[in-house]
Amino acid sequence: MTQQPAPGVDYPGKTLGIVGLIVAIFFNLIGLIISAIAFSQSKKAGYKNTPALVGIIIGSVLLVIGIIVAIFIGIGTAAAISTGYSG
Repeated sequence: MTQQPAPGVDYPGKTLGIVGLIVAIFFNLIGLIISAIAFSQSKKAGYKNTPALVGIIIGSVLLVIGIIVAIFIGIGTAAAISTGYSG
């Protein structure tokens, strides 16, 4: 069971969860790691950390999209090199 903190009271991982969410948008893997740490800290203390959970989701989705895009760019580059295309 998760507790809800009193209004205006910080709980473990709250600030780190917000930071992780923001970082996950720009630097996916780092934000994902920070959000996971914040979520874990909050969970151990018995609190629900929604920003950290959202940071984990956004970081994961954007990381997967980035990997897919990198694969397609690699395939395109390899195809261009093998056919001798110079631009």
